[in-house]
Amino acid sequence: MRLDKWLWAARFFKTRALAQKHIELGRIQVNGAKIKNSKSINVGDTIDLTLNSLPYKIKVLALNHQRRPASEARLLYEEDENTALKREQQKLLDQASRISATYPEGRPTKRDRRQLDKIKRDW
Repeated sequence: MRLDKWLWAARFFKTRALAQKHIELGRIQVNGAKIKNSKSINVGDTIDLTLNSLPYKIKVLALNHQRRPASEARLLYEEDENTALKREQQKLLDQASRISATYPEGRPTKRDRRQLDKIKRDW
């Protein structure tokens, strides 16, 4: 089965075109090697991929040519626990960095800016 089609069927990507793009950019490796879109994968292959700067390490358990519901798609692969833990830690770090940002809720509104200017003038 083609890798791009399997990634689409396993619901890692919304479209096969997105899967193909990630493969071409080298964000997906099979058994430690960079591959092409048409690479055939088999049960037992290991896929390393990066989605939204988060790592995934997946072992192929089954092949399916149709895109099925998410509950069935999860049965197509098994995820490495260490990589899952690293990804969760990365998500927590990203959330913490957003909280400590200067404007965690976005840029100040016009009203907020006027209040800040008033405070600065009063000093």
